[in-house]
Amino acid sequence: QVQLVESGGGLVQAGGSLRLSCAAFGSIFTINSMGWYRQAQEKQRELVARITSGGTTNYADSVKGRFTVFRDNTKNTGNIGYLQMNNLKPEDTAVYYCGANIDSVIQTGRDYWGQGTQVTVSS
Repeated sequence: QVQLVESGGGLVQAGGSLRLSCAAFGSIFTINSMGWYRQAQEKQRELVARITSGGTTNYADSVKGRFTVFRDNTKNTGNIGYLQMNNLKPEDTAVYYCGANIDSVIQTGRDYWGQGTQVTVSS
């Protein structure tokens, strides 16, 4: 079984920073891609940032220059991804979800989701 566990959300003032982390557990062969998505109240879930196994990244226009997605590729912690969020704005307030496409002993190319973490930015 594969699980994604997120941490790092919270309350921050506008202009502040937060770092979200997403740890993948289980019998994992490859994390093909890992992304961060967010869903604000009464809005649809949207992609915020994503990184592939090859290191290619893409970002929503609204966060370019402020957010950075990266993975820890050290030997023992290669299954952790991060979203560094700087210069946060009130409109960044949402529940943030980690999503990953993973090859594991269970299935190839399956999508998994974390439980979500609340990010609230006060003005």
